[in-house]
Parts: sequence; structure tokens; C-alpha cells
Amino acid sequence: MQIKVQPMGPYQTNCYIATIDGKDFIIDPGMNATQWVKNNVTNPVAILNTHGHFDHVWSNTELQEDLGLLLYTPKGDIPFLQDSSWMPDLPPSFPDVEIIGDTELDFDGVKVKFRHFPGHCPGCSTIEIGDAMFSGDFIFEQSIGRTDFPMSNPADMKDSLERFKLLDYDKTIYPGHGNTTTIKQEQKNTDYWIKTL
Repeated sequence: MQIKVQPMGPYQTNCYIATIDGKDFIIDPGMNATQWVKNNVTNPVAILNTHGHFDHVWSNTELQEDLGLLLYTPKGDIPFLQDSSWMPDLPPSFPDVEIIGDTELDFDGVKVKFRHFPGHCPGCSTIEIGDAMFSGDFIFEQSIGRTDFPMSNPADMKDSLERFKLLDYDKTIYPGHGNTTTIKQEQKNTDYWIKTL
């Protein structure tokens, strides 16, 4: 699998293109991501959102329209896509597929697994493709997503971290901001973050 990444906008939100078996998956197209994505895909098949915060979804609609793709978004965060109190000029987007809880999709043999880890926001999820986990704002290198935003829930984050700690495999984590890490590496830090919530 090949993974391309470009930090977008003032919050340097990572937009990813994951290419596997000749299929390009666009993950979290943030502010002004459209042209970079179009320059770097050859066979785009889907737009995937880890969650609904504006800096991860800004270019959803442009890419839906320009590339004729379906948009997949965790159900709990869909209201954020149409109404952002932080960014009232957010271009609204409307998912074609609402992802509910833990869901595995099959794109002609390529498995895409959404794993629901709420806390940072109601729909917050990771997306697993091959040996990669795209973690959005759930977990970062030596950090976790904030829980002081509207609709954040520290108790849900604690529960999500407890479940993350139980994952019995390793993958490279590609977070919504910052550098890559691994599941096993961040599991070493999980107890510390649970205590802080």
C-alpha cells in the first residue's frame, strides 16, 4: 500500500490518499485539499471521514462533485458537516453513507474497517486499511484528542482508550495531525491518558 499525506490549512490537518490494489481512498480532505487530491489520484473510489470537525471535512463536497465519489462519514458527526459554530463559512457536505459504530466495508476485495472511538466527538472513529490505521483526532503520537470541545465527552474517551488498549495487533497509525506512530507504541501511553480524564 502507498500512502500520500499533505497537511492542510491553518491547523495542518493531515489529508491522506491510501492506494491499495490500484484503488485510491481519500481520507479527511481538509481545507483547500481538492487540487492536491486531484493531482495525486489515478483511480479514486471513496472519500472517508474519520470524524466531522471542519478541518477534516472542508473539501468533502468539492471532491464528491469533481470526482463523482461517495462520501462515508460516522453517523454521530454528520450534524457537524452542515453546521459548524467554529467555522460558519464551512462548505456543507452530505454523506452518501452513514457509518454506524464498528463497520467493515468491502471495495471489490479491499476491506475498510471503521472502528468507533467516541470522546473527542460523538462519531470519532479510526479507519483501518491494510496495515494502516488512520486515527483522525482520536489518538496521536504521545497524545490524544481534546475532550473540551462542544459535544466532546471525557467519559466516552476513557472508555475508548480502554478498548484501544485491548487491541491485540499492531499497525502504523496515521493521525489527523503530526507524525506517524504505532498501535503498540501508543498502548504504552494509554494508562497515563486515562488517568488524566
